[in-house]
Amino acid sequence: MPSLGLIFKQLAEEDFKVLRAMEKLSKRYEYAPLEAIVRESGFFEEKTSLILSKLYRLKLVKSRLTGSSRSYRLTYLALDMLALRGLVDQNVVSAIGERIGVGKESELYKALSPQGNLLTVKFIRLGRQSFRRTRLVRSWATLPVSSWFDQSKVAAEREYKALAELHAFKAGVPKPYGFNRHATAIQYIDGVELYRRPMLRKPEDTLQQVLDTIRVAYVNAGIIHGDLSEYNIIVEKESEKPYVIDWPQYIYKYEMNALELLRRDLKYILNFFMKVYRVSMRLEEALNYVTS
Repeated sequence: MPSLGLIFKQLAEEDFKVLRAMEKLSKRYEYAPLEAIVRESGFFEEKTSLILSKLYRLKLVKSRLTGSSRSYRLTYLALDMLALRGLVDQNVVSAIGERIGVGKESELYKALSPQGNLLTVKFIRLGRQSFRRTRLVRSWATLPVSSWFDQSKVAAEREYKALAELHAFKAGVPKPYGFNRHATAIQYIDGVELYRRPMLRKPEDTLQQVLDTIRVAYVNAGIIHGDLSEYNIIVEKESEKPYVIDWPQYIYKYEMNALELLRRDLKYILNFFMKVYRVSMRLEEALNYVTS
């Protein structure tokens, strides 16, 4: 996997200008014709072709030939560069480091803010299959969008807004610092994912803190995680404080299937704590606590 930081350092302003032009054209073309990119970027054809050759070598664009005409489209790596440039311009990120995690629909990178805070930058990558599945099972995905690129951007914005509201209510979630396109920059948690079954001094306290966060989300923010499990919880190493992560699929508590999803979220967590840590709580007891 190429280093995002190394690729970013190789890009000049003219490269970003062509990438932005192609991003704009992606709403009309799956593959944008060279002449359209020339018009949108404002460069002469020869210069545009040279820039596109560089972007192709860096795996930021894909190319195809139709007859005698060549056309191009952005890759997810190009969208990463645009998002990273946006976070830099917003004074959110000053440096990006190694990849620290890979999920079903995202990649996580360690980063640094201009103030010296450690961050995690999460790039959401909804592919063709997950894009179709998302539109089937998530109410927010019925909004008109033209591509899975756009759907990833919607998901990132939703996650940032959810985290910002939950953090304001002092819920157990990472502090959000900003978002751009399909990327969110959040507080870096030096912890262990719950599914790895870390040794907990007081697992009953950890479970209670998870329920506290679910309750704040439901009562104060009016939202339900909707996909909660041991894979969406990070336990801080020293304090054993649990942080609930991965919020883009949240739903509002007044939606039709909200209570069903809340029950499912709680059932998964209670079953895990019972199975791994022998901490027992009845589902109805947890449900009453969260919704009261």
